[in-house]
Amino acid sequence: MNLQPTLQNDLLKLRPLVADDLEPLYNAANDPLIWDQHFDKRNERATYERFFHEGILSGGALAVVHKNAGSIIGTSRYHQFEDFPNAVEIGWTFLTREHWGGMYNRMMKQLMIKHAMKEVDSVYLMIDQNNFRSQKAATKIGGRMLSIEERASHPQTRNTNLVYVIEKADWKG
Repeated sequence: MNLQPTLQNDLLKLRPLVADDLEPLYNAANDPLIWDQHFDKRNERATYERFFHEGILSGGALAVVHKNAGSIIGTSRYHQFEDFPNAVEIGWTFLTREHWGGMYNRMMKQLMIKHAMKEVDSVYLMIDQNNFRSQKAATKIGGRMLSIEERASHPQTRNTNLVYVIEKADWKG
């Protein structure tokens, strides 16, 4: 599966994240309220830079560009499971607060899921147990909570995630 496609609709363009996106994406991420339900405060510069460089190294990170404004409004990422070649994770997602609660997250995820479902049967979303906004958003796009899992985010950090799944057979996109 191509983990860094260029995907677009009338409002959004998702394209591979590149090194030159460091500052524009930080401008989008530099809002503490985006991260208030998240274990990792990515508005803090050092934490953001680690997140950004991990995204670049992942080979699956996408910049989310608002087509009319031409500006980066967030990011998301694909992760292919080595043990489960017929599934992919979508995560590490954020949008600026101006783009919450409406069509932007849904449109972004629909683009990503549609692309993924050409190659896999299941899309997983791992959402921090305290991130109620993302849990609600996962349900809105057809996610079904599957399990609870403890996961190492970094060598010294473990957090509890709710695992949501969207199966090709159930997806209406």
